[in-house]
Amino acid sequence: MAEEDDTRIRILQSLRGKICEAKNLGPSSGPTRLRDVSTFCTISLDQEEVFRTKVFEKTLSPFYGEDFYFEIPRPFQCLSFYVYSKSVFQRDLPVGKVSMRKEDLSKISGKDNWFTLQPVDPNSQVQGKVHLEMKLNELITENGSVSQQLSVRIIACQGLPLISGQNCDPYATVTLVGRTRNDQKKTKVKKKTSDPQFEETFYFEVTRSSNYKKSQFQVEEEDIEKLAIKVELWDNENLAQDVFLGETRVSLKILKNDHVHRAWYLLLPKGNGNKTKADDLGSLRLNVTYTEDTVLPSACYDTLSALLLKSPDVKPISASAAHILGDVCRDQNEAMLPVVRLLLHHNRLLPFVTAIAELELQNTQEANTIFRGNTLATRCIDDMMKIVGRSYLMVTLKQALEEICNTNKPCEIDPIKLKESDNVEANKENLQGYVQKVFSSITESSSSCPPLMCDVFRSLRQMASKRFPADPHVQYSAVSSFVFLRFFAVAVLTPHTFQLLPHYPDPEISRTLTLISKTIQTLGSWGSLSKNKLSSFKESFMYDFFKSFQEEKCIEKVKKFLDDISSNVSKESTGLEDSLVLKEGEVHKRAQGRKRIGKKNFKKRWLRVTNQELSYHKHRGKEALFVIPVKSILGVEKLEESAFNRKNMFQVIHSDKPLYVQAGNCVEASEWVEVLSTVSRCNAGRLATYHPSAYLMGAWLCCRSTSETMPGCKPCTMSMPVNIQLDIDCDRETERIFSMFSSNLTKLQKMEDACASLSVYLGQQQEEYSLFTIQDPKETFGTIQHIRALLEELQAHHDTAGALADEPGSMENPIVGKTS
Repeated sequence: MAEEDDTRIRILQSLRGKICEAKNLGPSSGPTRLRDVSTFCTISLDQEEVFRTKVFEKTLSPFYGEDFYFEIPRPFQCLSFYVYSKSVFQRDLPVGKVSMRKEDLSKISGKDNWFTLQPVDPNSQVQGKVHLEMKLNELITENGSVSQQLSVRIIACQGLPLISGQNCDPYATVTLVGRTRNDQKKTKVKKKTSDPQFEETFYFEVTRSSNYKKSQFQVEEEDIEKLAIKVELWDNENLAQDVFLGETRVSLKILKNDHVHRAWYLLLPKGNGNKTKADDLGSLRLNVTYTEDTVLPSACYDTLSALLLKSPDVKPISASAAHILGDVCRDQNEAMLPVVRLLLHHNRLLPFVTAIAELELQNTQEANTIFRGNTLATRCIDDMMKIVGRSYLMVTLKQALEEICNTNKPCEIDPIKLKESDNVEANKENLQGYVQKVFSSITESSSSCPPLMCDVFRSLRQMASKRFPADPHVQYSAVSSFVFLRFFAVAVLTPHTFQLLPHYPDPEISRTLTLISKTIQTLGSWGSLSKNKLSSFKESFMYDFFKSFQEEKCIEKVKKFLDDISSNVSKESTGLEDSLVLKEGEVHKRAQGRKRIGKKNFKKRWLRVTNQELSYHKHRGKEALFVIPVKSILGVEKLEESAFNRKNMFQVIHSDKPLYVQAGNCVEASEWVEVLSTVSRCNAGRLATYHPSAYLMGAWLCCRSTSETMPGCKPCTMSMPVNIQLDIDCDRETERIFSMFSSNLTKLQKMEDACASLSVYLGQQQEEYSLFTIQDPKETFGTIQHIRALLEELQAHHDTAGALADEPGSMENPIVGKTS
């Protein structure tokens, strides 16, 4: 995505992983022991919930199996996973939590880990930061003696947590603490805000004058350096007990060299909370990968990006920068994803994929093993299909898979897994009905197949036929090995990872999808549609079941579908685009005042955006209360919290009054803005400016203009007008490529040594060099040296950026103080 300012440094964060399973949840004994409860798991950034699994019924060892991925749109301190027990009649109760500080996430990245659940202590549920100023003043008394006075100014706080989903009423206490000191003062309460501006100063006497009387200074004098200021933030609950929001402690030693200290401090938990035995609450298995990309100004990436974009033209292709990255990162599954995205954005992916597929075919000796391995070519084409084929999967499979989940007919046909009450013939009939539905959805979907996928499949088909001219089936197996084996079959098996279903399927549905996926995979594999291939089934029950599909019309359907998506004939557009749901979910929407009578309050609504319209409904599945055509959207922007004293708000600007929406959390708000901006970015008449706040009481709160039709006072967020599926941040992708090269410098050196060895010793090479594909040692050696020079240049830019990083104590880099 293009940025408003491509000369600044951006810190972009993302989180992906899996909530796998839990074991032995709840206390193992005592009055709070859990017995066959229903549980669910949530993810929170600090204290803001951003993800929730579905509820698992009556088990203390649930298998959640929920994958997650989201961009993190704001700074955070702590990532937490909470397990709750579901209650019908009362509030859901926390069983325990796993919390990780941001700086510790790299230690567990990308690996399955078991974590012991810790108790949920209210005093540890904190977030935010506080801005302080401390100063030592010398006071001259009436008789001329000198004493010292400490002034503590509480300037502001930022990012305090929501309490019960609403902004809190915060106040701060300031305490001078020491061996014999405990002087406390308190700020005024600020109403309904998570970013309070206090601007209050408190004074403490810290030394006595030289001719003091004991009655004038009630405590024994202490060494100033042994004193500290403790700041605590609280939420004023009026009739109920006030809620602790966090604290920090600053030693007066900091004033030793500088009599004025001003800085931001992170708010921390109070102590460590009460701990229970390690095995009391159970454990949770997680796989978490946190990524933080420091993206430099665009100009820093120009030379590396240009080298990568030349890759399709390099001869031989194995000497290109993109191919070399694939070689040195061979064991990293997603290493080629940023290369694919970069080439895709610049319309350079097809020639690169064609070149690396041709190289693989040269080394393929048998037609029946074509494109079956985990190679550079198959990985790149897999990544391409996941990027450009997402909407294709939605249109083709979503409805069929939702029907399978909703009806949930028994489909088990394995004699070992059948229950006593199961009727195997009825199950076969149910399974066959489901397979036929999915199979028909796929084979009748050729007109929806994205053009780039068709171009790649056509190229693969032609190269396969040329490589194995004597095999009439290879032209089909070259295509089916991707579109059926690696695309549709995988999507049917794990629909939640492609957003085809909202959650991981139940075990019974998951088993049904496994059987459907196996059948679809075999039906689509052209080479296995002959009867002598049926013996390749490992399970005899699948052999018997699949025989019912050995009909000529099935084979013809597959053949026609593969012909359609890989032929030279351009598909004709019907002119009617299928409606595709891009995002939907529950939000709070402000009444737009379309009626003369009625309050402009916030109501819970179901928001739904397709590629054709944005609509809101009273409940999911109900008739739309209001519809905004996508082509009428003039802008989508974040809304200032001060507009309605609510967080996570955005506005949809269209021909009528703006639609003001509050999302459930910061991630949801960011995703709504991204989806709506993307689907409307090519609209004619999009606004250049907008109002970041609301029009209330006869004026815009942002610029105080009294005219409701006054043009906006702030430039709109700009984004590059590209295809909806290709919203790619090229600088970020190039930064990731730089990071992968940098973390694999040892392998890059070995590859350079291999090129030198092959040149000097005329083809003799060490065994470790056989891991690399080197067709032209001299050309490859030159590319590697070019890569190394660019990496050094880019690293120098990073070093400079690091030197210019925010000083400790700035708002962006707050100090981590101490706790009680």
